[in-house]
Amino acid sequence: MGEFEDPWEDEVEDEDEFTGRRRTVMEVDDENPRRNPGHLRFHPGRHVLGKDEVLEPDDSVYIMRHTMNTDWPCLSFDVLRDDEGDQRQRFPARACIVSGTQADTAKNNKLTVFKMTQLHKTQKDGESDDSDNDEDDDEDNLDEDPVLEYRSVPHFGGVNRVRAQPLPAGQPLPAPSQPYFVASWAETGKVHIWDVRPLIYALDTPSGNVDKERTEKPRYTVDAHSRAEGFAMDWAASDTGALRLLTGDIYSKIYLTTSTPTGFTTQKTPFISHTSSTVFASCSADQSVRVWDVRSKGRQNVAGIERHTVAITAYLLISGGDEGGIKIWDLRSVNKRGTNAPDPTPDSVFAASGADDQVTLWDLAVEQDDEETGTMDDTPESGQDIPPQLLFVHQGQKDVKEVHWHPQIPGTVISTARDGFNVFKTISI
Repeated sequence: MGEFEDPWEDEVEDEDEFTGRRRTVMEVDDENPRRNPGHLRFHPGRHVLGKDEVLEPDDSVYIMRHTMNTDWPCLSFDVLRDDEGDQRQRFPARACIVSGTQADTAKNNKLTVFKMTQLHKTQKDGESDDSDNDEDDDEDNLDEDPVLEYRSVPHFGGVNRVRAQPLPAGQPLPAPSQPYFVASWAETGKVHIWDVRPLIYALDTPSGNVDKERTEKPRYTVDAHSRAEGFAMDWAASDTGALRLLTGDIYSKIYLTTSTPTGFTTQKTPFISHTSSTVFASCSADQSVRVWDVRSKGRQNVAGIERHTVAITAYLLISGGDEGGIKIWDLRSVNKRGTNAPDPTPDSVFAASGADDQVTLWDLAVEQDDEETGTMDDTPESGQDIPPQLLFVHQGQKDVKEVHWHPQIPGTVISTARDGFNVFKTISI
């Protein structure tokens, strides 16, 4: 199903005959290959690769960088929480994600939980050990192989979007007998809700057995969209503890599904207006963003922003458009046809991905020093200034589709593209 990429081309697969779980490892040479001193720094938008030129990563700017390939493209995923604690800084790291495939035929698709362990720090050329480093630092830099394990369930139809139920920070993983829900939007127009807790349990226990009664079929299916395909989907927790799932299709209909003591139920009346526990935002191909309040009668939006996929932090809403622009909105200043009103908060760092095959990291709180501005004599060849809020540009993937922060490992980013996953942490954050 998947494997970690070995940049030194000496991959080894090890099959555990007793548990049946597949472990894919990456062997690393004793000596790192030295980078060519003639290599130049590549600036996206300013430089164009020549016919025989290729991009190579500069590992000196990465604390950790790993690449994972899959049999079929997985164009949507979400990070699953674990019991290893929050604010983790030690290495090797571990991460668990859930993703769905885009296979050649509908019957070949799967929903998969990936468990990645032994994610060590990235080795750097010319790196030397400091005599003052303690034993813990030595353990963090051990030359060992990253390990990938996974469990899958059949999923009819390609997976357009995957989202895991939200778990509050500090809350432990649900007990093995309790559900951990994941929603998948299929290209068939159906939204399925799965219980992936048995898959996680199978990966964490020696027996590796999966409770098929809980996993082979969805716990609930949203049929309200009929055969309309969709991509917009997200969870939210309410004050009462009930889960809420919002799904929007290509015909501008947004349905609300809520958990009940016996399962789930979908409201029959959709939110329609295109052409926080009660507030959500949506975007549409009509180049607008709408802000909604589920308490509002008539299912009409309460505010709108013209021209622009959406992320909300505090009062800020971040939107990205097909033209390649990113806009920051202050919801406190938005009226029926709102204006752009940046207002950085402590939660000012965000990640973005686009059709230019880049993952960019930004910090809205960064302001350019006036003294530094006066001493900057270099003018970009393209005539475009690099904004000071741009912290980092990660490249190397083709057709990047989604990017997520790991909620328990500060600064760690996971991205998926047509050619696989990247897991990395930079020196910038």
